[in-house]
Amino acid sequence: MGCPYLEYRRESGDLAFDRERAYCTAADRFVQPMRADICNDRYDLVHSDHCEIYREHAVGATEPADSAEEADE
Repeated sequence: MGCPYLEYRRESGDLAFDRERAYCTAADRFVQPMRADICNDRYDLVHSDHCEIYREHAVGATEPADSAEEADE
């Protein structure tokens, strides 16, 4: 199963394309095809292990108190 933050869109904000492109809702931007391979878990890549954007959001969503404590240290 691919990343839950991946969508395919033709437009976002001021950007518009003829074809759908990979869009990361966590980073709020279009991503390169290589990044989309990670998001789709292609070529032995796993988004939960290889994508720093996913990991930041997954950690932020499950451990907000720990992140705040680390920032204070």
